[in-house]
Amino acid sequence: MADKHVEWQDATVVECADVALGIRRIVLAPSRPAPAKPGAHVDVVVRLEGEREDERSYSVVDASADGDRIALSVFRAPMSRGGSLFMHGLQPGDVLRITQPLQDFPLRVGAPSYVLVAGGVGITAILGMASLLQRLGFDYVLHYVGSRRERMAYLAELEAAHGDRLVAHVTEESGRMSVDALLATVPADAELYMCGPIRLMEAIRRSWERSDRDITALRYETFGNSGWFEAEPFEVEVPQYGVTIEVQPSESMLEALERAGVDMMYDCRRGECGLCEMRILGLEGAVDHRDVFYSERQKAPNSKMCGCVSRVVAGGGDRAGAGSPPLDRAASPSSPASAEYRPTGRMARVVVELT
Repeated sequence: MADKHVEWQDATVVECADVALGIRRIVLAPSRPAPAKPGAHVDVVVRLEGEREDERSYSVVDASADGDRIALSVFRAPMSRGGSLFMHGLQPGDVLRITQPLQDFPLRVGAPSYVLVAGGVGITAILGMASLLQRLGFDYVLHYVGSRRERMAYLAELEAAHGDRLVAHVTEESGRMSVDALLATVPADAELYMCGPIRLMEAIRRSWERSDRDITALRYETFGNSGWFEAEPFEVEVPQYGVTIEVQPSESMLEALERAGVDMMYDCRRGECGLCEMRILGLEGAVDHRDVFYSERQKAPNSKMCGCVSRVVAGGGDRAGAGSPPLDRAASPSSPASAEYRPTGRMARVVVELT
């Protein structure tokens, strides 16, 4: 069950070390320790450019029994909006504001067997589950997917700890992993837990749904998602406020509109709560939905989007790996709904109404 009660506290950085290319392990000593169960995360206040503060969520990789030490591992995203850059700059002795361990991705103990799938830094949410299943003597297999071994944090430790229960899929060595081949090895009564890039999780979800498997046995964590496309600048217009502004790759649409003085409603800033919903009046480009608030059916018509995480791109008709058809223009007085979307080669543009 998800934790909804949030308590903030100070936490002192006691250790920092690189554990893979671009991934840094940060050990914290919270002022009010609490045990962290597998799959738990903490929210962290990060300081961004201009001393502006924001919140980010990071999985707890491992923790002491009483929670007086908790370890995070943070990937420095190439298109970071500042959160991972801040975390990589931490040094022992620095003090942060964090929540107690929160649980939105619990492991249900008692299934006949388990399959765990981690892609890249997604291993941070999965590692603790594998350790618990091993300690309890359950039947499990851990699939760890990465492009190169030097980018796969904790790989050597996992190989030593889990032996042949760990299956490493290293793209540089054996090519891209086949999702269908992986699912063919999953027992019919198994529960599958996954965390990683949206393309990997979407491919697994679609393959799972095409099978006769119980959809409730597929469990995953997203923290929003990293999107289907590289972030690029695009233009947003809000007619009700007479505002038109360019959104930079390093900021969200919500942040750009705040910068322009628009009074926005929001809460989570992770694409989970839907409070920042915007109704799309016109669209030149394609919406890169990065939220976990809307269902796929709700996203399909591109009539609304979550401004805190979702973006617009100039291309995007061929969403690699998704197998989805080209997107249509959204309904708009200046953008007929019947017009099929074609990449323009120009900066994407969206006209929205704040709800």
